[in-house]
Amino acid sequence: MATPDSSNGSASELNFFERPAGGERAVLVHLDLGHGDVELELDELQSLAESAGAEVVDRLISKRARPDARFFLGRGRVEELAALVAAGSADLVIVNHALSPSQERNLEKALQCQVLDRTGLILDIFAQRARSHEGKLQVELAQLRHVASRLVRGWSHLERQKGGIGMRGPGETQLEMDRRMLGVRIKQLERRLAKVRQQREQGRQARRRREMATVSLVGYTNAGKSTLFNALTQAHVYADDRLFATLDTTLRRLDLPRGEPVILADTVGFIRELPHQLVAAFRSTLEEAAESELLLHVIDAAEPNRRESIREVESVLKEIGADRLPRLRVYNKIDSADRQPVRRRDPESGIEEVWVSAVTGAGLDLLAEAIQDALGAERVHGVIRLDPSDGRLRARLFELGQVIREQPEADGSLRLEIDLRRADLQRLYDKEGLTCPVEPVSG
Repeated sequence: MATPDSSNGSASELNFFERPAGGERAVLVHLDLGHGDVELELDELQSLAESAGAEVVDRLISKRARPDARFFLGRGRVEELAALVAAGSADLVIVNHALSPSQERNLEKALQCQVLDRTGLILDIFAQRARSHEGKLQVELAQLRHVASRLVRGWSHLERQKGGIGMRGPGETQLEMDRRMLGVRIKQLERRLAKVRQQREQGRQARRRREMATVSLVGYTNAGKSTLFNALTQAHVYADDRLFATLDTTLRRLDLPRGEPVILADTVGFIRELPHQLVAAFRSTLEEAAESELLLHVIDAAEPNRRESIREVESVLKEIGADRLPRLRVYNKIDSADRQPVRRRDPESGIEEVWVSAVTGAGLDLLAEAIQDALGAERVHGVIRLDPSDGRLRARLFELGQVIREQPEADGSLRLEIDLRRADLQRLYDKEGLTCPVEPVSG
């Protein structure tokens, strides 16, 4: 299993945890709280564990109305789990839920092996997959935030006395030192990622000035986004049939059927209960999707539980502020689902769908036409009237190069003729809290 990057003297290179030695033989644990498909969720956890390099030797399902405050599982199930660990010579238990630091500590004491919750497992996979400088910074930041809540366990063998001079134990002193070092490193990473975020925004502004739309691929992990990205752009982005094969956002030019160029962005995949640390750390990457003119929501057409996957993706899109963007649903892998390529509109949601196979190329021409039509239909050409207090919105419109002409009115307001994509206009309105109506161009 991966450990945090220890380069550049980061706080993560310190041995914060005195805990059982980790290994690769794992027992999976799922708590059935009465909702969801238990077997499907355990199968996904097993795929995650195998992606991280673990060998799954057994699985345990426990049904409860609510988690136990001390062990997460009931005492009887903890004893049963200890027997499974011993029988399978396992040295790792992976729990398919988020554990509190005390629950994780109590389980490790009871089981005498390493315990990892769902958040820790996903962080481990991201640590293995990150390749770019930005990706490594984002993963380290997420890991350190996760570690910070669990520092107290690392020094349980030392005193943690409180008191005045001469009464303070080495444990408390070491904890304070570690907290300070973690805080310094986290602030360093946040500053670096803020610079990366600024660079991304500058790149987006340059593309807008060149009137190049950005189309982002989003979707559940392992839905085939990178394979589809390669098929559309003839790129050679790494793609594999495993969860979170790709972390780093990649941008390539895509020429649409009528010759209009756009930028296609391949983004990190989503998953059920994506840890908030990762959503926060990868915000600059996910903003590439949030600032796009069009989203291609890639769905595995052969996945029996795809409706749940769609809901999870929609949830993350809402969290990053991308739920109001226009989108197409792209049902991929029709070669595995025995379906034919088709372009249609979903009668329930009204969202347009295109069924394709990135592997065989079936339906990719339909997808290119759908992208072209969606972008063309979303342009706004009209007039807006701004009050003198709306100077920031006026400046942004000029910065984007989308103002055709400007005319001052007798009452001090401004009449601006604009031509830009509707998503850009809506984004500006949302940021400024305005609802300026767009009037048709007269004369």
